[in-house]
Amino acid sequence: MNFRLWILFLLVHTIGFAQTGKLSGQCTDAELKTPIPYATLICYPSDGTQVSREFQADEEGNFTVELQSGSYRIKAMAANYDTEEFTQTINPNNLAQFQVEMHLQEDGATLDQIVIKVETNRQMEHALLADQRKAVQIKTSIGAEELSRKGVGDASAAVTKMSGISKQEGSSTIYVRGLGDRYNATYMNGLPVVSNDPEKKNIDLNFFNTDIISHINMDKVYQSETYGDFAGGGVDIYSKAFTGKTLFQIALGSQVNTNAIGQKRFATAQGFSNMGYQQNKDMYKNLSAYSFDRSLNYSKQQPVGGNINLRGGTSFDFKNGHELQAFATVGFNNNYTFQEGYNRVAQAQNQYLKNFDQTSSEYQTNTTAMANLNYRFNNDHKISYNYLFLNASQLKTDIYEGYIRDIAEQDNGYISRSTYTQNQLHIHQLLGQHKINDRLNLNWAGSFNQVNSAMPDRSQNTLRFNNDVNAYVFSTNTTSDNHRYYQNLKENEWATALALDYNLGEKGVNSKGKITLGYNGRFKDRSFNAIQYNMKINSNQQMATPENLDAFYNQTNFSQGLFSINTYSGDTTPQFYTGDQNIHALFANINYKLSERLFAIVGFRMEDIQQNVAWKTQLDNAGNNNNYSKKAFLPQLTLKYAQTTNQNFRLGLSKTYTLPQFKERALFMYEDVTEVKIGNPDLYASDNYNLDLKWEWFPTKSEVVAVTAFGKYIQNPINEITLASATNDISFINSGNNGYVYGVEFEGRKQLWDFSDTDENKLTAGLNLSYMKTTQDLDSEKVRNETNYNINLTDKRASFTGASNLNLNADLSYFKAWKQQQFQSTLVFNYFSDRLYALGTESKGNLVDKGFGTMDLVLKYQFNKKIGMGLNAKNISNPKVRRVQENATQTVDIMEYTKGTGLNLSVNYTF
Repeated sequence: MNFRLWILFLLVHTIGFAQTGKLSGQCTDAELKTPIPYATLICYPSDGTQVSREFQADEEGNFTVELQSGSYRIKAMAANYDTEEFTQTINPNNLAQFQVEMHLQEDGATLDQIVIKVETNRQMEHALLADQRKAVQIKTSIGAEELSRKGVGDASAAVTKMSGISKQEGSSTIYVRGLGDRYNATYMNGLPVVSNDPEKKNIDLNFFNTDIISHINMDKVYQSETYGDFAGGGVDIYSKAFTGKTLFQIALGSQVNTNAIGQKRFATAQGFSNMGYQQNKDMYKNLSAYSFDRSLNYSKQQPVGGNINLRGGTSFDFKNGHELQAFATVGFNNNYTFQEGYNRVAQAQNQYLKNFDQTSSEYQTNTTAMANLNYRFNNDHKISYNYLFLNASQLKTDIYEGYIRDIAEQDNGYISRSTYTQNQLHIHQLLGQHKINDRLNLNWAGSFNQVNSAMPDRSQNTLRFNNDVNAYVFSTNTTSDNHRYYQNLKENEWATALALDYNLGEKGVNSKGKITLGYNGRFKDRSFNAIQYNMKINSNQQMATPENLDAFYNQTNFSQGLFSINTYSGDTTPQFYTGDQNIHALFANINYKLSERLFAIVGFRMEDIQQNVAWKTQLDNAGNNNNYSKKAFLPQLTLKYAQTTNQNFRLGLSKTYTLPQFKERALFMYEDVTEVKIGNPDLYASDNYNLDLKWEWFPTKSEVVAVTAFGKYIQNPINEITLASATNDISFINSGNNGYVYGVEFEGRKQLWDFSDTDENKLTAGLNLSYMKTTQDLDSEKVRNETNYNINLTDKRASFTGASNLNLNADLSYFKAWKQQQFQSTLVFNYFSDRLYALGTESKGNLVDKGFGTMDLVLKYQFNKKIGMGLNAKNISNPKVRRVQENATQTVDIMEYTKGTGLNLSVNYTF
């Protein structure tokens, strides 16, 4: 069906045969005559022929809804107000207008002693836009309503729907304004979250599925209440809490990937749990026997995934006026993907060191459980407890076939590599909010995070086809060609936050602003252990069958001396590094109303940072340690000029820093098939200076147009650099004296057509666009002077790794509601231009990921209040993912594959 026919279908579909009218009005306080935001109204037909209809007023208390003609009994409800009931007749093609006056609940307090608090539903798009418009801070948010409309399944995909943000293909790394993992930060409910990956600063956002997300704040402008390790953006995931009536819902789904389904070569390693919980993670093996119990043969899979989710909530009202709200959700999903293409390593002279045809079969699981308890003593005192459990596993099998220099120079090489990882995260949070009096408010919070990450029994085997014996034989070029590898990471983190607000206005009304004083503490410790068992093949003509490696690797052949097992240390002592990091911070800021239109936040933050790393690895068998400390003074200024009630100008200035991570400073080696990474004990922090200038206009409650210009100056930026070595190792280096990031962002949301004037039959569009430039000095001499590493960078200047000049996100949505039914369709498009993957050295060109666009289609249909279904088609354009090396004489193709289209069908039922 072409686009014109599709639009015609939508227009025809809007025509109904039932006689309808409209109900419009405003909810206000009966005494103060002020609007009551987000009041809930329920319409009950008097004749009982229809089921009740529920809707919500906007931020100004206004509402408009289309109803079938007839008489209705209507209830209006809002926090801290008595429920109001009234009747109203809806006549065909007429508009019924009236004022709903609501009375404050009687609790012994007088009106002049009470500050009316309204719980904003931050899952809704228009509520988040209202918050963005009113706030003095510069902020961007995306809520559950928008995530559902765009078919977003996790927090990683969610943030890429915001302007200036993209994701590195094939990894969990998020880039904010061209700045990658090290420059960003992750929080949950305002408290920091640990990483699951020893190489990463931030946790993989794929783990946070949208079933637990209320909304996500993306802070691109620094505020003094948050930690100073910040330059790109801070992702703050707010978990869902219970609101409304008692709820219990179940959702089921099934999903396939077009590359994987029907793929005869889809195969994964045996011996790992299909549910994602691996019991046997013991890394200590007997070197005098073959004690590995997991088979190295592959198993065929039927690559059809599925998901199930349960969630429920309720509230309890006590006689003393206290209230307890409880919400819980638990879910499990699994998914299969298959990729096929090529993967290469090239020299500066355009010759290949490795040239593979590669297939990748992958199976993923994700288990999520969350509980949320909110206890409200009264309007002035509230405490909350949040618990989140995440368990994610990934089982990946890569097959590389082709050319390997010095091993298989007749395109007869074969490498099989199977990797299983399990990440388990526990988050405990306790938060409190207290109004001490009309001027003083106290907010406090504490959290404990624990992550356990395991890679039990990664296996790799390297073979070549020998024409003389008409069979594959093992490679014996290096001892690590054939190995089994184990690693375990455990990290604990405690965090505290304390903030005291002093209101400058009278009787708690913030007419002039407030002063905030506070403390943050963050204390983490990490232990990382790894051991690699190298299989030393004792004959360079030892034959093997790739599909049946168990026929060679067994106790019988070990006892006969066909192979032996060794480690870097000669025994089962693992490599390890440990790290601890303590941050104490004091902050103060004043949020002040300078005039009726001009507002300012002036903030200061002081941090004392201590980071200690110790190690004993194959690069340093004697062991060593490294201590790093920094004292940071971080000023911050934010200005807001409200030109009109719906139009703002904003300015943000700040200084921040970027810390190196534990593994980057530990002298540890991590080997992959096509690259090797090692740490740098001489690595140190970067300092960042940030500028933002923003104009925004809110034409209606659901529309926004915004333009932001931004710039960043980074001293001593950190990059991943290829060292001058025989194996082309990669390390982490302060590669120059300074770098710059500057650009412009555009954000727009527009209602294109409103077919009914009630927001219940509409076509809307959204566009996020960013254009930026990044550049940095590259100084080989600086690196040689500051470290023990020798490098010769190809260029004197380069862009930042991961930065795309152009990022674009667009969506087109149609929504229609009638009676209890709803239909919604959304077409989503994302594009990023070319971006630097790694800097070139020794005359080799830079590695560049070529730009591409993806398109998703999301369809949702709600049959009634209980039953709904959805169909998501992800990556329907299925473009090629490409990486090239831009050498001096020509551009060399390095990698190419397609991801396939993901199809998901889901059904949900609410009891």
